[in-house]
Amino acid sequence: MRRVLVVEDEPAVREAVTEALEIEGYQVMAATDGGTGLEAVRRWPPDVIVLDVMMPFVDGLTLCRRLRERGDRTPVLVLTARDSVGDRVSGLDAGADDYLVKPFDLDELLARLRALLRRAYPDDGGTLGHGPLTVETEGGRARLGERPLELTRTESALLEALVRNAGRVVPRAVLVDHVWGYDFGPGSNSLDVYIGYLRRKLEAGGEARLVHTVRGVGYVLEERGESPGA
Repeated sequence: MRRVLVVEDEPAVREAVTEALEIEGYQVMAATDGGTGLEAVRRWPPDVIVLDVMMPFVDGLTLCRRLRERGDRTPVLVLTARDSVGDRVSGLDAGADDYLVKPFDLDELLARLRALLRRAYPDDGGTLGHGPLTVETEGGRARLGERPLELTRTESALLEALVRNAGRVVPRAVLVDHVWGYDFGPGSNSLDVYIGYLRRKLEAGGEARLVHTVRGVGYVLEERGESPGA
């Protein structure tokens, strides 16, 4: 599981980014300024850093320069409200690997982080796994042991969200937002229907149930040894 350090002094932005990353299955540590960010890098070496530019005490560019000066090559994605060419150049010259202007879309932030991680750690292959289950995040292909799973795009997105959070209950609203991007309303059973489709494909060879219902909350993917229909 990849570790992301979020260094951001605006509470709303910091909390939104942290929550989005945790939903995607990252381990996240948050820092409120550049000074605590530098200390966090020392105590909890991250795989990638999301770094605001304008912060008290030690600003983002100074933090980035200090990391590079001591030979730390951890990928850095800079967040800033400034969008001039000169500002982007300053960020890249300080050692940042990518640059995202506020306000930004969380999906774009996640996509840029995935790209940074692929470049920095090319052997990852974009594969998620839990027990006998493997999911390729780029191609949408999945296998359960030696058996390939023929999934639709929606089923693949749903399974990926569950695997990223394996062992943790994923609320219904989070799954709906991740897969469809909008809320169907309280009377919709679309999520339950697709969970049913996914279960039938996962259990087609007589395998034990992996996707479990947590009533009133959502779903969790974990191995319990329950037979289909339990």
